[in-house]
Amino acid sequence: MYKEGSLMMETHDEYSDQRSLSLDDTSSAEESPQDTGRSLESSDDATPYIGQRFVTHDAAYEFYSEFAKRCGFSIRRHRTEGKDGVGKGLTRRYFVCHRAGNTPVKASNESKPQRNRKSSRCGCQAYLRISKNMDLGVPEWRVTGFTNHHNHELLLPNQVRFLPAYRTISETDKNRIFMFAKTGISVQQMMRLMELEKCVEPGYLPFTEKDVRNLLQSFKKVDQEDDSVDLLRMCKNIKDKDPNFRYEYTLDVNERLENIAWSYASSIQSYDIFGDAVVFDTTHRLTSFDMPLGIWVGMNNYGTPCFFACVLLREENTRSFSWALKAFLGFMNGKAPLTILTDQNISLKEAIAIEMPRTKHALCIWFIVAKFPSWFNAVLGERYNEWKAEFYRLYNLEMIEDFELGWGNMVNSFGLHTNRHISSLFALRMHWALPYLRSHFLAGMTTTGPSKSINAFIQRFLSAQTRLAHFVEQAAVAIDFKDQAGEQQIMQQNLQNICLKTGAPMESHAATILTPYAFCKLQEELVLAAHYASFMLEEGYFLVRHHAEMEGGHKVIWIAQGCIITCSCRQFEFSGILCRHALRVLSAMNCFQIPEQYLPIRWRRINTAPTKLLQITGSDHSEQVQALQSMVSTLITESAKSRERLDIATEQISILLSRIKEQPASTQGTTDLIIHEIHR
Repeated sequence: MYKEGSLMMETHDEYSDQRSLSLDDTSSAEESPQDTGRSLESSDDATPYIGQRFVTHDAAYEFYSEFAKRCGFSIRRHRTEGKDGVGKGLTRRYFVCHRAGNTPVKASNESKPQRNRKSSRCGCQAYLRISKNMDLGVPEWRVTGFTNHHNHELLLPNQVRFLPAYRTISETDKNRIFMFAKTGISVQQMMRLMELEKCVEPGYLPFTEKDVRNLLQSFKKVDQEDDSVDLLRMCKNIKDKDPNFRYEYTLDVNERLENIAWSYASSIQSYDIFGDAVVFDTTHRLTSFDMPLGIWVGMNNYGTPCFFACVLLREENTRSFSWALKAFLGFMNGKAPLTILTDQNISLKEAIAIEMPRTKHALCIWFIVAKFPSWFNAVLGERYNEWKAEFYRLYNLEMIEDFELGWGNMVNSFGLHTNRHISSLFALRMHWALPYLRSHFLAGMTTTGPSKSINAFIQRFLSAQTRLAHFVEQAAVAIDFKDQAGEQQIMQQNLQNICLKTGAPMESHAATILTPYAFCKLQEELVLAAHYASFMLEEGYFLVRHHAEMEGGHKVIWIAQGCIITCSCRQFEFSGILCRHALRVLSAMNCFQIPEQYLPIRWRRINTAPTKLLQITGSDHSEQVQALQSMVSTLITESAKSRERLDIATEQISILLSRIKEQPASTQGTTDLIIHEIHR
């Protein structure tokens, strides 16, 4: 493309053969006589030429700008001579390549942080000069100097549109963006909606996500200080009504609200059991107050999202995120998650390393994939879908060596050696690629179903926002609505007749222990286990291979004493569900029940695995709870046998629950949770 730019027409003024042109040239050269015949009618030619005429200097600028866009660069106004209203007024204008000139070196100031941003200017000499002419008393502008030599590469057509000069947001689009912002949807969702409205491919709008964020940032909010005071008052009122509600906040030097975080009693109880893997979503902003919003979310044993806590921050920096993480740990009695999933925020990454040094930090794959259209659609064109399929194949590999070899082949195949997004993804691969994460528990939150469920919940949560003062209260309503919907979904799961597919004793045993959600995951593996053959290499060591394959396979270790089994695929460590390879070996070793430790508490029905919870309660109380759990389990089984039975059970349970809720609740959080789960 650089050569194409060099071969484009180059036209100089009449002195250009005697000396080189410079942007500092102040001569008054005009067009040569042979060019005077080319009049205003020829001003729509594709390339500027000496003698070309324009009615105004703005018309000349627009023409040169369109030419530059076709060539692969943008322009800016450089210098003028004369002044409107003084003497002859403006007499000459220069338009130059956006990379013309050099950025002066600024004196460093240690007390003031400097922006580490490299300038794009490189002393390019491409320019267009126009001069004012008063022939026949009618003012017009003529091209008196032009060169299209560039000392840098010119951009391709699908790249040049990303230059700031060509990124514009029309007034109509601004109005749409402000309307979307009031509904609380994210900038990414705004972009997708506008792409659909305009019928353009992802990544082909005339502006970027950054432009939209800058626009929203400039949209001044009103009554912010009063709103923050109302918010703190609202939190205090909630705390007065519910002592188990927790919140923390900081004020700046001007006594204005800087950061605030909060959590509800039910959320803290849920975290005690399901806080092993947590998503910390910081990709949204509370539009009504223009503050970054962070939401901690997890996945319960029925595969539904559960809210843990929320935070509003003034700034997105390491200091603010460190404060947020400290507040979160304070809410959760100092218990850090095993794994935390976030987006690609460098400041948050640093804060997690400081505040949660033993927690595995991973990147949410759905946050990454959501950016692919804007990152790669325009770059790869027709090969975009082919590349995306190859990315997913690499993402799901088991071995690190296979991933790194495949990544190199992918980069070569699609010519992405210089793509900065590809380079960044590879540098962060240990935080998002499954081959590097399979030894860490992620509760299945990297798969499509749970990720969509969590995202849908977050959107419901965000839809609660109006004014900041009411956000905490309305968010509580949204969470309560989600909890009710979740309880209905859980009841529906429990009422479903579980269909056994293999007839194996392990399957029927697991069906009585695991929730329907977790059992379905295990059942898939049990069904597939029948397609595998196991070979004992030596005592306790097995090779498990698909029956249609002649080589390869997975290594499984079985230690009979202690009933310990591990597989090289590391699925149990990753999801808490035994893999088909381990299940095949258990079957070969005549195991008729899955060992207790491979039916983890976090995937069990609460009423069939109360051991951990009952340790905290009194022994006399535990026997009563255990008996009640048995009755509830029998009730569900018998009620599901007919519609009439189900109607009777539903009616009577509603009456019973109303009576129970009228009684004073236990002060022990764990007992509350047990009763809450029994209600389910």
